[in-house]
Amino acid sequence: MDFSLSEEQQLLKDSIEKFVSSDYDFEARRELVNSDLGYSAEHWAMFAELGWLGMGFSEADGGYGGSASDLMVIMQSFGKGLVIEPFLANCVLAGGAVAELASGAQKEALLASVIGGEQQLALAYAEKQARYNVANCKTQAQKSGDGYSISGEKIAVLNGGNADTILVLARTSGVQSDEAGLSLFAVPAEAEGLERVAYTTVDGFTGADIKLSNVQLAADALVGEEGNAFTALNRVMDRARLAVCAEALGNMETLLTKTVEYTKTRKQFGFTLSFFQALQHRMADMFVECQQAQSMLLMAAMKFDANAEDAGTAVSAAKARIGQAAKLVGQEAVQLHGGMGVTDELDVGHYFKRLTIIDTLFGNTDYHLKRYTQAMS
Repeated sequence: MDFSLSEEQQLLKDSIEKFVSSDYDFEARRELVNSDLGYSAEHWAMFAELGWLGMGFSEADGGYGGSASDLMVIMQSFGKGLVIEPFLANCVLAGGAVAELASGAQKEALLASVIGGEQQLALAYAEKQARYNVANCKTQAQKSGDGYSISGEKIAVLNGGNADTILVLARTSGVQSDEAGLSLFAVPAEAEGLERVAYTTVDGFTGADIKLSNVQLAADALVGEEGNAFTALNRVMDRARLAVCAEALGNMETLLTKTVEYTKTRKQFGFTLSFFQALQHRMADMFVECQQAQSMLLMAAMKFDANAEDAGTAVSAAKARIGQAAKLVGQEAVQLHGGMGVTDELDVGHYFKRLTIIDTLFGNTDYHLKRYTQAMS
């Protein structure tokens, strides 16, 4: 089987890595993290101009790709540079939910502006009690006149503070944790009754907690069919898991490269660190973990693109394995750099923080090990 990138994917990879190496140095990233917006509007416009924002969507939805393999190329390259622009929130989560559920008119209204870089979206699905279970939803949407009234609270909404439109998962029927009865609504961020508390996460990205108090929506705010959002969102979650796995792989590859380079120059007792065999073994372990992570990711992405029956199981296997690899590689990189490995001035600690957060996104290692073993039993 041919695991090599297509010509188009190789060009995409080269283009993003060139941007990261020439225009996305660590000091510039730190300034963006501390800015009011939390990322670069100029970079975002460039992403749109180069077509990167459309690569996560099929041609039928106005995009240029749509496969998990295309997404893997983008996210792995972004991971190498710790890119903080909200690609995951817009083009994988919220945009993915629209692509899976929305009508043609809704896709035209929402996706075209996302691909063009004019509109920011966010997907609000997580709640305090949910523990990675999308179906565990207390937020209620009730019929109100010709539309709906929504009340509830959402947490850890990626890009929630900058979004123009927030896609809110709410229960229109059934009881808490029922998979049936979940619906998705497109809520304007400035809607009356919607409050959001924005913040910067420990890894430099942006998030928000959102409270909805009797937010009134027209009937056309419903995205897709009422009560049938769960299956589509489950697929969106699996796609997002593949995306962050690819990002983690990019993070780990960069940490490995930086660690090897550092040990070739840092001296102890008159010798470079790379001279010591014990440290060579530790870096060899880091290399093996990166290779195994890449293999798991490739398998999961191919099964996802092929709509294989066990695609979800393969995604969980990859998420669990890459979570374990990320912990080892991140910790080794920090330890081999010594005390400076956790300073704010050195990028190594920031890669480690991002890897730590990625493990918790969309289900941590323990969650996916359990999901995998249940599917295999």
